[in-house]
Order: sequence, then structure tokens, then C-alpha cells
Amino acid sequence: MDPIVLPLGSPEAGDSKLCGNKAAALSVMIGEGISVPDGFVIATPAYRLFVKENDLEGIIVMETARKPLDQMRWEEMWDASLRIRNGFMRGRLPGRIEDALKNQLGSWMKGKSLAVRSSSLLEDAAGTSFAGLHESVINVRNFQDLVEALLSVWASLWSDAVLAYARELELEKSDAAMAVVVQELVEGESSGVAFGVDPSGRSRSIIEAVFGLNKGMVDGDVQPDRWILDRQSGEVLSIERAEHERRVIAGREGTTFEKLEDQDKDRLPLSEQQAGEIFGAVRKVEDIFGSPQDMEWTIRDGSLYLLQSRPVTTGRIGEDGDRRSFDLSLRKSFNTLSEMSGRITEELIPGMISEADEISATDPASLDDGELAGEIMERSRLFKKWKNIYWDDFIPFAHGVRLFGRIYNDRVKPDDPYQFVDLLSASETLSVKRNRKLVELAGELADNPDLNILEPDQRHSPFDKKLEEFISDYGGLSCEGGGCRDEKSGLLSLLRELAGSGRLTAGEGAKRKSSSDTDRLAEKFLESFPEEEKEYASELLEIARESYRIRDDDNIYLGRFERSLNEVMEEGKKRLGSRCGGSADCEDPEALARALRDPDYTLPEKEAGSEEIREAGVTARQLRGQPAGSGIARGTARVAIRSEDLFDVREGEILVCDAIDPNMTFVIPLVAGIVERRGGMLVHGAIVAREYGLPCVTGVADATRVIDTGDSVTVDGYDGLVIIHRD
Repeated sequence: MDPIVLPLGSPEAGDSKLCGNKAAALSVMIGEGISVPDGFVIATPAYRLFVKENDLEGIIVMETARKPLDQMRWEEMWDASLRIRNGFMRGRLPGRIEDALKNQLGSWMKGKSLAVRSSSLLEDAAGTSFAGLHESVINVRNFQDLVEALLSVWASLWSDAVLAYARELELEKSDAAMAVVVQELVEGESSGVAFGVDPSGRSRSIIEAVFGLNKGMVDGDVQPDRWILDRQSGEVLSIERAEHERRVIAGREGTTFEKLEDQDKDRLPLSEQQAGEIFGAVRKVEDIFGSPQDMEWTIRDGSLYLLQSRPVTTGRIGEDGDRRSFDLSLRKSFNTLSEMSGRITEELIPGMISEADEISATDPASLDDGELAGEIMERSRLFKKWKNIYWDDFIPFAHGVRLFGRIYNDRVKPDDPYQFVDLLSASETLSVKRNRKLVELAGELADNPDLNILEPDQRHSPFDKKLEEFISDYGGLSCEGGGCRDEKSGLLSLLRELAGSGRLTAGEGAKRKSSSDTDRLAEKFLESFPEEEKEYASELLEIARESYRIRDDDNIYLGRFERSLNEVMEEGKKRLGSRCGGSADCEDPEALARALRDPDYTLPEKEAGSEEIREAGVTARQLRGQPAGSGIARGTARVAIRSEDLFDVREGEILVCDAIDPNMTFVIPLVAGIVERRGGMLVHGAIVAREYGLPCVTGVADATRVIDTGDSVTVDGYDGLVIIHRD
């Protein structure tokens, strides 16, 4: 019978195919007399038994085969991973595994805190270490929490990070497996990592050190000191000091931050003697394994413990330089999100609104050419400034929703892995408020069908002023580079369609959960935490709600800057007249401003653009994507290639587009379903579809190329299918 639990250091635990590379390395080190925390390994047969008895193979195959992994966006991988994880966390531990764990623990666990770490067959190998792919759970104190930690680590075999690197890992669904290392948690005064060789300088070794537990450094919440040593002699060449403000320690459950005392802020986590001891250890382990090592260590009461060791390789997460590094950097810890929340809500958003209000107060028509040129450059500067802040601050914070979703599912274990979105949607976004205002305006138009603000006698009427206020408050609708039709004209066309649609009563706003339903979900979430952690849970929920709002609101705030820039550029183009005709490029703010200042300046020729080419003869009848909004709807497709295409949407149509951003959601009260090329349950199209109770399928490859406006299509939001009905 296959083994389930093996003591670290036993001969069987040294078998990497049975216990993974991490456990095997620890067992070898124990055999060589190196000080390693006591523990055991839960071998790969336990993982396979759990997957089989909980029927998880089908879920794994279905979620990872919706499209080739190398064609999935990160959000799609995250969705697949979340659904798989929910299956693991809802699973039941087979009796054989439970008995083996209890027999192994006996009285050994009593009074101990444990560290539960992955030991995948894929990580810590000589060719590709891929550190950081899988999960570790620190400070586990009882059997039930150990089971939860075990399931969490098993589920991380299918994390978004693993799926992103599946090709490099040669991940095969049929034989993938995860062993798990369980060790006594050594709560060191200082911890860190040591590299036997610096990948960027082969003659050097590196030691990184922090106060407290390693988790703060691994999560990026605590910056380490960096010791540079000569690889041959161990001589300290330099020390790069970090700010010493806090450390991570074990809490009642999990870990928490603790501020450092003043005397600790000024001293180093390591003495030179301790650095020499760590250097000696990393070189000793290198001799054992025959290659330079990336080693994790901690020091408690003056004694050095080695926690894990892997070969130094270049295949580490975050060092490849491609988009995946940025995507994975968005995974922020609770503490980091908490700090970001204060800065965003108290500083950045108010500053963004204030600056948008200030520049919007200037009428471009009132400026002379020189002043207009200056205004173009100033608005261009502000747009670039806030766009950078959008990517550096708003985007990472908005992804805090994902951390909450994972914690909610792990605690509540709902049937629907996206139930948490219903709880967060109580945080009303600007796009929902804007759409509710649109419905109100459409109601006024329905009561006055002869109203036409484009007629001279209707301009500056009370209704016209409301439209102006709407455009001012929400930055207008979706117009790119000044290239869409007149905003007021497009808005009036949309309002007329909505006024005659019969959706004014049923669609006064989003189809929202009642407050009692939302309260029930919140109560269920908070009750899943022990009393001493309810304050943390409440703060996590509030951060998630802020994160959810930011996912929509930041786009609308940024849209105000884009619209204000387009406004002054349109005025500049109008004044330049024929100088912007033909092939001249008037889309560059700097060139446009220079042309306004200098009558003799010749604008550079605009490079020829390329229109989207639609292939003829594509006859696909069934397209597969990700289910993002439950329900089924059939209707006529409206394919939106450009933003201005949205003004042509009619009641009951199926909106087909590349991606919906919050500036585009004004058409949602009219449509019967949504199909997006971009994938993910937390992309804006999916969020707004769930708000309005619309069927939605995302991640449909080539959706805007394969489907034509006028096609009759069915959107199946349960199974993620789009059916094209063609004779």
C-alpha cells in the first residue's frame, strides 16, 4: 500500500518522486547532520487519493481546457484556479489520510505551531526552481487548521502562477501531484535567504535578512538588508541596509506585523559572525548537492536552522521580464492592501477629482492660440500622470478583490465560487450610479417624446442642462481620441432607444441583491472567523468593497482627464483647419501645440492605420468561453469594434466586443446578453452582467471576428457557450 505520511529524514522521504524535491532535499540535509526543524511529509499518494475520492479530476480538466493555457489571459487563469481551489476546499479528507495524520501527530503537535509547505514534483528541481509558485501556511495550531492548510497547499498546484508557467513546468494534468511538508515552526529573531552564488555576479554570494519571520520578505511587505560576500573567502564586501520599521511574527492564528522597538530600528538583523555562519552553511549544502543553493534560514536563540534549500537557477517567478511578472505582482497581501487603501481613498482619489474639476472649468474656446497650446500640454501632462498612477496604484489595489474572493471561498465554502461578488456589489460603483441617472433621463424623454435638444429652441433648456451636467459629472460616454460622434447627439440617440424600450420600470438600475441578502452574506462571512479575528475580517471586507469600487471608478475618473484632453485637442484641430487635413497628424498633443504656436511648423504625416480585417467564410456555430453571468438569452448580435459603435445598440441585442470598460457600460440597460473576447469573472463586462442579471460569456477567442452584427446568437452563461444560428 502506498505510504501516506513519512518522517522527514527517513529513506522514503528522500525519494523526490514520492515526496517532492523540497522534502527530499530536507531529508538529505537531516542525514548530513544539518539542523532542520522536526517534521514529516504527506506523500503524493495522499494527494491522488483525495483528488480521486472527491471527483476533482473532471473539474481540473474542464477548467484548464476551455482554451489552450498559452492563449489564456491571467484573469482567465485566475478564474480557472479559483474554481479548482473551491473544489479542493469543499472536499472531504478520506478516512485513510485523516487516520494517518492523527497517528503521526499523536502528542507531537501538542503546544507546537506548524509550518505547512508545498513539496511539488515540479518545484525546486535543478533546471527550474520556480520559487513562489505554491502556497505555504504558517502558524498552524490545531488539527482542523492543519487539514485546511493541507487542502490549501494541494490546491495551489493549480494556482494562477502554475498555470501561467505550465509550459515551462511541463505540467501534465494526468500525473501532476503535490506532497506537503509539515514542520515545527521555528520563530526566529531574524530570518532570510542565502544565495551561494549571485546570478548577476558569479564571484559573489548574497545573504538577505529581516527581523522576525521570512514571510514578510517573501510577500514583499518587509524589505531585507542585503549582504554581499566574496564567494570564495566569505569576506563581507558590502551591506545594503533597508528601512527597519516592522517585522512579521506568529499571531494567534497565521501571522501579523509588529512594529520594531527603537533600539532594533538602528541595528542589523545579523551580526557579522552570524553572516559568516550562514555563508558556511550555504557552501556546505552546495557541497552536498553539487550545485550553488538558494537557501532559506532562521536564527532562534543564537542557533541557525535551515528551512529549505533549492538550486540557484534563473527560472524564478518574477525575473523573466514578460507580462506574467507584472500579472503575478498584483497578488498583494492584506497588510499591503490595507496600506494602499488609505493612500488611495484619502490622497489619490480626492486629488484626482480636484485636478479634473480644475481643468474642466476652463473653456477652450475662450483661450487664444498660445494659451490653448499651453492648455493642451498641461492636460496631456495630467492625463499621463494619472494614467501612470492608475497602473502603479489603482490596478494593484483593484486586484484586492481576488484576495478577498479566495479567503471568502476558503472560509464559507459556497457552491458558487463567485458568490462573494454579490456581497461586494453592495458597494455601488460610479458606472451603476451613472446608468441609474441615464434611466432617469430616459424617463423624462419618454414623458416628452417631442423633445429634441438639437433644435435651436431646445438648446439651453432644463433638459439640455441636465445632459450637460451628466457629461460633466461622468466624463461623457466612451469616446476615443475625439473620434466618436458628437457626445450629446449620441447620448440623445441612446436615451430615445431606452425611452422606447419598456425597460424604464424594470431597469431603474442594476438588478441588485436586496440589503437583507447582502447582510446575510456578510454575516455568514464574519461568522466563519473566531471572535478574536472578527475585526480583521471586517477590515478585509471593507478593503474588498473599496477595491471593488476602484475597479470601476478609477476608469471613469481617468476618463475625465482623457475627455478634457480630447476637448482642447478638438478645439486646436478646428483652428488649424486644413493644416490638419489630408494625411497630417493632429493626434499628437505635442505636435498640435507646436503647430498652434508656430504658423510655419509643418505637422508630421500620420502613419497609415490598419482597419480590422474580417475573414470571410468563418462558419463556426458554437464558441466556447468562460461562464461569467448565469442565464440564457437569444438575440441579434451587435458587434462593437469602436467605442462609437455602442451608440447603435438596440434593445434586446447581444453585445459582442473585445472588452468592456466602465466607460462603456451605459448600454447595459438595453442589452440581453454580453460576449467578450477578454476573459475573467472579474473583468468589467462580467461584473456589470452579474449586477444586471444578464447572461455573459467571456474569453471567447476572436469573438468580434467570428460573429457579425445581425447574426442570431444564443448566450449560455451557465456553461460558457455562444451559439451562432446560421442557415
